[in-house]
Amino acid sequence: MPYEEDDPRDFLRRIVWSLSLGLLWLVTNIGIGMYNDLIVPQGKLTLSNFIFYSWMAVSLTALIWINVRIWKKKFPHG
Repeated sequence: MPYEEDDPRDFLRRIVWSLSLGLLWLVTNIGIGMYNDLIVPQGKLTLSNFIFYSWMAVSLTALIWINVRIWKKKFPHG
């Protein structure tokens, strides 16, 4: 019986980690961008806009890499 309960628990743990990391990434980047007026360029692109969008791209790449590592492990039934 314990074997059958570990599989759904592992699946739900992966879902919770993926969603919480994604929401943390989203809230952090939107919060920083809105607070510093970096999301929408005002007139022209500045160095701070470039740094902000570079940070978003690098952190999104890291988030995708972490999610791939979370979901890479095979389930016992598959």
